Amino acid sequence: MATAATASATAATRFTRLAGVGLRRTTRLPTAVRFQRRVLTTTALLRAAELRPKEQGLPETLDYRVFLVDGGGRKVSPWHDVPLRAGDGVFHFVVEIPKESSAKMEVATDESFTPIKQDTKKGNLRYYPYNINWNYGLFPQTWEDPTLANTDVEGAFGDNDPVDVVEIGERRADIGDVLKVKPLAALAMIDEGELDWKIVAISMDDPKASLVNDVDDVEKHFPGTLTAIRDWFRDYKIPDGKPANRFGLGNKPTSKEYALKVIEETNESWEKLVKRNIPAGELSLA
Repeated sequence: MATAATASATAATRFTRLAGVGLRRTTRLPTAVRFQRRVLTTTALLRAAELRPKEQGLPETLDYRVFLVDGGGRKVSPWHDVPLRAGDGVFHFVVEIPKESSAKMEVATDESFTPIKQDTKKGNLRYYPYNINWNYGLFPQTWEDPTLANTDVEGAFGDNDPVDVVEIGERRADIGDVLKVKPLAALAMIDEGELDWKIVAISMDDPKASLVNDVDDVEKHFPGTLTAIRDWFRDYKIPDGKPANRFGLGNKPTSKEYALKVIEETNESWEKLVKRNIPAGELSLA
């Protein structure tokens, strides 16, 4: 373990830059690994269309969990086991929070099989102060590395979570749905000093999917949506007495090209995580 930790610490001092996304690794390291990752022999064989959510417990209770199961009824991790890429520039998106709902649901990154649960604070279930107006969730097999400082975004470190996705289509999805989406833009949110990317995407099944292929198309066919997303995430903590979140990169959404670079870089970080090239801290790799 000492040798692995030394190697990880050495790797954590290296400086990298990926295709225009400014990254700098520092020596800020998480704590020891809690869980060991099983071998990902089934990941490439999983059929996303066969995955389905399976509830455990009652909604809006501390015990409520939504697991993903495969066609054989076996639990899989929505974070680690669902393939990121669906081919032809399309990606898989796991829904945590359906549009027009307020329960703050999220993947439990520290629990085995990383089920979706409702977030808590001081033992109480958390809710947004108002409904979120889009389907919200994550890109599987991505990770915002908390030991990487992004020099493009004020040197902010990753927030130690998968990359967030805001899906702007018209259909209200369900918790645990796995959708095929295409990225359109990215917003570089800075939450209490941590970089928390918001990738704006649209479901391939949406009637307007063929019309939107980049950030300018979003404004044309979904006027005001990008501003509304930025303002929603900027302001949602204010009713709780916290300061507004900030955004880097000039407070503007990026192009699709830049969003794809973010996805690629965070996928590479995830691969290093599950290969144990970077300490996992409290994260579950099972």
